Amino acid sequence: MMRTLGLLHFVSVAALGAASMTGALPAAAQDSGTLDKKAAEKVFPAKKPYSPAAGRNFPTRPLFGDTHTHTSFSMDAGAFGARLGPREAYRLGKGEEVMASSGQLVKLSRPLDFLVVTDHSDNMGFFPDLLAGKPTLVADPLGRKWYDMIQSGKGAEAAVDIITSFGAGKFKGPILYSPDSAPYRSAWQETIDAAEEANEPGRFTAVIGYEWTSNTGGNNLHRNVLFRDNGDRAGQVVPYTVLPPGSDNPRDLWKWMSAYEEKTGGDVLAIAHNGNLSNGIMFPMVEPGVNKAIDREYAETRARWERLYEATQIKGDGETHPLLSPNDEFANFERWDKGNLDLTVVKTPDMLEFEYARSALKNGLKLEKELGINPYKFGMIGSTDAHTGLAAVEEDNFFGKTSSSEPSAGRATHPFIKTEKATIMGWEQTSSGYAAVWATENTRHAIFDAMERRETYATTGPRMLVRLFGGFDFVAADADTRSPALAGYTKGVPMGGDLTAAPEGKAPTFLVAALKDPVGANLDRYQIVKGWLDGTGKVQEKVYDVAWSGDRKPGADGKVPSVGSTVDVADATWTNTIGAPELVAIWTDPEFDPTQRAFYYGRVLEIPTPRWTAYDAKYFGVKMPPEATMEMQERAYTSPIWYTPAG
Repeated sequence: MMRTLGLLHFVSVAALGAASMTGALPAAAQDSGTLDKKAAEKVFPAKKPYSPAAGRNFPTRPLFGDTHTHTSFSMDAGAFGARLGPREAYRLGKGEEVMASSGQLVKLSRPLDFLVVTDHSDNMGFFPDLLAGKPTLVADPLGRKWYDMIQSGKGAEAAVDIITSFGAGKFKGPILYSPDSAPYRSAWQETIDAAEEANEPGRFTAVIGYEWTSNTGGNNLHRNVLFRDNGDRAGQVVPYTVLPPGSDNPRDLWKWMSAYEEKTGGDVLAIAHNGNLSNGIMFPMVEPGVNKAIDREYAETRARWERLYEATQIKGDGETHPLLSPNDEFANFERWDKGNLDLTVVKTPDMLEFEYARSALKNGLKLEKELGINPYKFGMIGSTDAHTGLAAVEEDNFFGKTSSSEPSAGRATHPFIKTEKATIMGWEQTSSGYAAVWATENTRHAIFDAMERRETYATTGPRMLVRLFGGFDFVAADADTRSPALAGYTKGVPMGGDLTAAPEGKAPTFLVAALKDPVGANLDRYQIVKGWLDGTGKVQEKVYDVAWSGDRKPGADGKVPSVGSTVDVADATWTNTIGAPELVAIWTDPEFDPTQRAFYYGRVLEIPTPRWTAYDAKYFGVKMPPEATMEMQERAYTSPIWYTPAG
């Protein structure tokens, strides 16, 4: 489906003024000095406006933000040591300097454009009462246990036990805060109030949201729920919980979302949590809990409510895995593949296919052919999942997953999670990521609408500008203009869009463009990742290098050689003497079959830069373990463009 700009046609003000003086313009066009476009067009022939931007109605810059931040209102974050609430989280997001829970000053290098505080759906208001030693809580054996652990300086251990107990269904009696309880409702209202106070349309957007926290058996099926609406609507409900009277089944969350919209006339969407701690159930082919194949109702409902996927965050990257993409030399990136959320169940290779974005997108093609609808037709975003109230994930400004892992000399070498079955070390935390949204303005409505149409991309932290357009009529000259988006929106569809029924003899052509983060590293390459359903019903994938820096030449395998590295690990520095500040190109699929379903998404890689572990080693003067990763290639993933054959 092609999309056109529908540019407005204006004539110059000087010409209109002259016509008005001679009476050539109808009176309606002269009323109170207002120029009526239709009346003007009757007098003057339509022509392109002198001002190049006049009449443009497409987004011209991405907005960067975080859709997944926890504060002390989340019971696990509070136990880990978080003392900052939603108001402090928004202050940091807006560019203010705040005091972290660990007593350190922190400030972002640049303000964010938007932020969503997404405290856990279950037991809001519980932790402040536990910390204060509320009699009904400390009278409960589990409540007393956690209270004593926190008071003795073992908050991190208490937090892990809280998470494990929650997943095992042990929250009962006084330690279970019902959504109807006064502390819960108070915490939710304070969350809404903080967002309303922080929201400044046009400058900074505070989106109201929460995280639905399905975690049965320690398998993470969390979703971040975002409201398009202001507090007058969001305040008519309380978050949908997992514990009674709620449910751990996503189907029931989707029913709650539908009921919210019917009750309030508002809009809501859900973002699937990074799936690599779900142990194979985030993107199922067989529905968890009921042991039956995904049916059309599930597919339709999921596609309706879950338009985005959190492809990268602090608990690892979720694009793909080396075992799933063995021919992708960049697949081995920031892996968290040891087990489920609380490491009570060890990961097995058969689980991986149903956890990562690329394999889910491929299986979505297969399900679409079988069911007529694709449940995994999602766009990409990144976010932090920080449990500190601090959306700070630049490599040299990384404040950790939890307050117990805020900057310190030993945070990298101390176990982050440790059980008898597996251990995740502190250095394995990923300093990632942010959501980039191509919204027409910085408001709740515009950001939400861009998310719904999937015009988004994920970044591991850098604020690089990335475009992807698909169509059938792009030509080489479209990559030479300084406004590639003009050709992109006029001739094709943006990331998140659809192409159907290729014209006879034509293959999908893509206009790709990337501009480096103004204060970040140069770019190495722009790749297009293609997935398709072949004639035998099997899913396939291939990664193409389509634009790259320097005069490197692809090898016999079509792959461009490494860009090299300028990283000085000991000094935690690099130089922009390699790479390119921008990459723009036109690429046509050389292996296109018009009868096969396919998707295409962009992956943009920076040149190598120091990882947060290198910055810590230098700042604290400590030695990292030999297995710790010390440099990396930051990246971005665009939402896909899907191709569907005719019929």
